[in-house]
Amino acid sequence: MTNPAESTDVLVIGSGFGGAITAYHLAAGGASVTVLERGPWLTSEDFEHDYKLGSSYTRAFDFVVGDGMSVLGGNCVGGGSVVYFAAMPRAPRFVFERKGSIGRRMWPKAIDRDTLDPWYDRVAQALSVTRQDWDDVSYAGGLWAAACDHSGRTANPLPTAVDSSRCTNCNWMMAGCRYEAKQSLLLNYLPAAVSHGAVIRPLHEVQRITRTPEGDYRVHYDVIDAEDYRVRTGSGVIEAKIVILAAGAGATPVILQRSEGDLGTMPHAVGRYFSGNGERLNTAIIDEEKAAELLKLDRGDGTAYAVNQIGKGPTVANWDRLDGSLPEFSRYSLEQLYFPPGLGTILAQVPGEAAPSWFGKAKKEILKRWQSWLTIFTMIEDNNEGVFGPPPATGNAHRISQQMLGRGNLRYAPTTSTVEAWAKSDAEVKEILEKDGLSQVMPWTNDLVGAYTVHPLASCRMGDDPHTSALDDRNELRGHPGIFVTDGSAVPGALTVNPAMTIAAIAERAVPGIVRAAQDKGVRVTYRGTLPAAVRDSRSRTLTVIPSPSVPAPVAG
Repeated sequence: MTNPAESTDVLVIGSGFGGAITAYHLAAGGASVTVLERGPWLTSEDFEHDYKLGSSYTRAFDFVVGDGMSVLGGNCVGGGSVVYFAAMPRAPRFVFERKGSIGRRMWPKAIDRDTLDPWYDRVAQALSVTRQDWDDVSYAGGLWAAACDHSGRTANPLPTAVDSSRCTNCNWMMAGCRYEAKQSLLLNYLPAAVSHGAVIRPLHEVQRITRTPEGDYRVHYDVIDAEDYRVRTGSGVIEAKIVILAAGAGATPVILQRSEGDLGTMPHAVGRYFSGNGERLNTAIIDEEKAAELLKLDRGDGTAYAVNQIGKGPTVANWDRLDGSLPEFSRYSLEQLYFPPGLGTILAQVPGEAAPSWFGKAKKEILKRWQSWLTIFTMIEDNNEGVFGPPPATGNAHRISQQMLGRGNLRYAPTTSTVEAWAKSDAEVKEILEKDGLSQVMPWTNDLVGAYTVHPLASCRMGDDPHTSALDDRNELRGHPGIFVTDGSAVPGALTVNPAMTIAAIAERAVPGIVRAAQDKGVRVTYRGTLPAAVRDSRSRTLTVIPSPSVPAPVAG
């Protein structure tokens, strides 16, 4: 059944970094805020340590297979922050000067590392981002650091949003952190938004946006069944003066494409210039005897390594190639990563095999040694090759299974520059980890699901050129005043590092402009500039959170 239209000052689509941050500030400033999230509302007690169908793992993820690119993202209240590994580096300075395929600076001239740093600082305070000490890194991270040193490279502990005093090194944080060590948005911005009156509605999937006769917006949604995401149990409409799209780079452009018939022509860049953040994975099978001999490692029981399953995701990165003096498409980071069994064991390949090895004797042999695996995550500069085709009738993809799996309309054909950048990074991983016989290395195959990303970006990107960017430098959709995009869609291109910190900083930066736009539409709202205090318990969905004292905010350009 269809409910009568409701109304709110601000309607936020999605509850990840771009949605939670903007929802909090606008609610704290006095606006009525409603957040629609297509996924379930899971709390710390819901996070399970298994990969069974129907567990928190399959309920909280969205895996969409496209043509040449597959996207793995969050699908729950808190979005990607619930399932990410909490690595929070800032983008290198050279990233903001990239030209990519358009022959001109992709980022708006108003944004560079200097102007974004104050907003990075705010996110670091709100999410308690700290640089790990060597005592905090996982054993796998330590092995990667030792291998880098052995081959004449450097290694760096990653800054993370993880409370090490609460972390048990269970390595299940990708399925949600039940110990509340990972500082997901469930522990700060979202409960703070609720304490200021924001309403969060899980299992509400936005389908399209239309316009009211007064020039405001109507957001049309379906209610999704809690067990089978293919089933719709209702629908409704909410009217709002301001709409903030933060559904993720794989869903935000699809909603806008589906809305074009009602709203009018979309900017050319909506659904174009998609970037997978240049991501790629290599698996090394460590020779335990060589790890002991070459790296002098010993866990105290005569074992050198064999701890693939113990840790907390990425803890150590090699950043030697993040050098602004190097030419574009030759700069990348190499990051130790734990990728859980399942997709990882399928896509990991047998070293030395010419063709993809899905099964067989050789694959069985390397699976026996899975505890001695080390996965290296590469982030290069890709060329924004992704394009979204016509949108499906509902949702961001054609849902295949009751949870998690869908078929999307994204087409991705990597250009020569992207392919060569992957090859360079693969060669360096191989050089580092195969030195003196330490391991055997093989990149994951792209033959089954194409390239893959857990950090989709740039499908509705910011910029100064109206032809190659969908948003202006305030995150407002060109030609559609009052609609803003604050998720990874807005980031113009690959960052060569994990993007969560940058997405969050851009969302913080966008808030003053959104407040001004809301004021122009008669909404009684102010920008207070306070940050949410940390929360230790996500089990309640009506937490009272007292914001921290006002923190002077930078002025957005």
